[in-house]
Amino acid sequence: MAEILDADLLKPRKVDADALSKYDLIGFGSGIYFWKHHRSLLDLVNSLPVLNKKAFVFSTRGIGSVWIYHRPLKKRLKEKGFDIVGEFSCRGFDTVGPLKLIGGINKGRPDGKDLEHAENFAKSLLGDLPRK
Repeated sequence: MAEILDADLLKPRKVDADALSKYDLIGFGSGIYFWKHHRSLLDLVNSLPVLNKKAFVFSTRGIGSVWIYHRPLKKRLKEKGFDIVGEFSCRGFDTVGPLKLIGGINKGRPDGKDLEHAENFAKSLLGDLPRK
């Protein structure tokens, strides 16, 4: 996705909230941990000022419904003035809790097909960016 969108990739702890104002579209994503995005990402969003920017949400997950997992992050983003223009999720290798005992689930994921879907999703977001 980053390559398609010509995006900067930053870990949540490396984000300068003031610098976000220069971006037209901001993606927020991580693996899903216990039914929500990583705590560091949620903490980042909580610390942001109201930005009134376009955003998209993405994740990898073991099992379950995307709308449940994305809900906490999307709620926080909307409170910060973000307009959510899309979301993407795919299966990811998961060894949390009892899954570790069986060697995990979704081995080899994300795979080539997942990456192709992510690329297509990123292409769909290009219409939300100003022309260069």
